[in-house]
Amino acid sequence: MPADVPAAVRISEVGPRDGLQSVKATMPTQAKLRWIDALVAAGLCEIEVGSFVPAQRLPQMADVADVVRHALTHPGITVMALAPNLRGAQAAVAAGVHKLTLPVSASAAHSLANVRKTREAMVEEVRAVVRLRDAEAPGMLVEVGLSTAFGCTLQGAVPEDDVIWLAALCAEAGADEVGLSDTTGMANPAQVRRLFTRLRAELGDKAGAAHMHNTRGLGLANCLAAYDVGVRTFDASLGGLGGCPYAPGASGNVVTEDLVFMFEAMGIATGVNLPRLMAARAPLQAGLPGEPIYGMTPEAGLPKGWTPG
Repeated sequence: MPADVPAAVRISEVGPRDGLQSVKATMPTQAKLRWIDALVAAGLCEIEVGSFVPAQRLPQMADVADVVRHALTHPGITVMALAPNLRGAQAAVAAGVHKLTLPVSASAAHSLANVRKTREAMVEEVRAVVRLRDAEAPGMLVEVGLSTAFGCTLQGAVPEDDVIWLAALCAEAGADEVGLSDTTGMANPAQVRRLFTRLRAELGDKAGAAHMHNTRGLGLANCLAAYDVGVRTFDASLGGLGGCPYAPGASGNVVTEDLVFMFEAMGIATGVNLPRLMAARAPLQAGLPGEPIYGMTPEAGLPKGWTPG
């Protein structure tokens, strides 16, 4: 690629998992499938479709195996799911997901609240999941998302040295990628640049995605800061749906529509068709009537004569 052509990015849509598990209502299965179909039609190539967690804990995810089965019928997309432990990973492997995300909290307090394990115990869980993957699904990718990497509503500040220490342990345990998540929306662009620069220096090509929240209005600025230091995969949620049910005060995933518009307007390719992406809001709203969704770009519309940069 010529030096004057900006590097393309991958937008990883997490609304069917992070978004749906954070709202009280449960979207009917058929509505989820129609929503995922619309996301695929918009050109999204990586979609996190659910969580393999006990149904009594998150009833919104009780149909995850059926949703995965449907998503796998779409060729050319990466079907992702989250599993908090080995048991969930076993179910995800059986369902045939392409990529598994394990949530490991940089905050000791959030780790106990979210997965009921210490950080060190979660590293051992990563190691066990990698062994499972190697034995039963060698083509599956294992990704760690380091949640509360930029601060925690339970603990407060999270030392940056803790984040890098934990990321290195997860990579050593066999994770293919380790990304950083602003679970509580406390990050700022300077902090994002600093931590992702350190992460990339520590892990090299195992440094993974940026998962930002817009809780304090800095979601897009933080994504751009991460891009500036080499991050090329970004999580986002259609309509800004979601947050974290185990981090009080956490809200507002980065809006996929706004993130795609920002990158495309800058001439950074996403592979996503914006009009079709905005049309995907209709099946989301039909499946969750009355649930508020957000986005400056859908509200304002595309500029007159706008084409991707």
